[in-house]
Amino acid sequence: MRILFLFFILSILTFDTYSQSADSIIVLQSPAGRLSGLIDIQDLGNDGFNYWDDEFKGHWSGIEIGFNGFANSDYSMYPIENNNFLKNDLLRSNTLNLNLLQYSMGLQQTRTTIGIVTGIGLNFQSYRLDDNTSILLDDDHKVQPVKLFYDANQKSKLSSVYLEVPLLVEFQVPIRNRANRMYFSAGITGAKRLETHTKVKYRNGRKKEKLKSTGAFAIDDYKAAATVRFGYRWVNLFASYDIVPLFEERKGPVLYPFTIGLRLISF
Repeated sequence: MRILFLFFILSILTFDTYSQSADSIIVLQSPAGRLSGLIDIQDLGNDGFNYWDDEFKGHWSGIEIGFNGFANSDYSMYPIENNNFLKNDLLRSNTLNLNLLQYSMGLQQTRTTIGIVTGIGLNFQSYRLDDNTSILLDDDHKVQPVKLFYDANQKSKLSSVYLEVPLLVEFQVPIRNRANRMYFSAGITGAKRLETHTKVKYRNGRKKEKLKSTGAFAIDDYKAAATVRFGYRWVNLFASYDIVPLFEERKGPVLYPFTIGLRLISF
């Protein structure tokens, strides 16, 4: 009798638990009446139903290279003989971006195709100038060209390093499956200049020499740029255009740097 009584109590408890859980379960059957599967409604309600079932991930972090140039140049504050003294060789003026950290935040509840992307990166910019031309500051801290000649094959560069932070809005389009997405992003980047130098490389007989000068050269400590990015799978392109002139006001020619390039490696 004791055994039958315990069995009766356990049966009631088991039936009660099953009744509570059964209210939240949908049984799916095939047309032939065979059991196809179970869906727990509580799981759908608690976690939310997301078709993509993953988090939004933007496209910023990685290693990028590009080509630099100057747009909308204005040398009106200089004599005619010094016009365009900072004209650069576009194909030999390069950018290296080390976008080290990234944070992505989706803007949708049931999709992961639109979001905001930010992060931190290092931006190395180098401008290849006329081989015999470099720059210095005069007594009024104004940028002036200087002609140097050491060797017929010498090279002259103006280089800067920036700490860069982006703020981008990114749109993604799934193609074929959710792992392959075409994306487009646009926004602004803000940057703090960390270091600037000029460098002239030449040969003294058979020995390689270089003349390097470090300083601010009246370049603004902060810059802001508009940027757009586009990519699909292995093709990732970007372009940026500075909305702040390179030099401080009335301290140098009015130049707006721009960069076009591609990402080599994604993190």
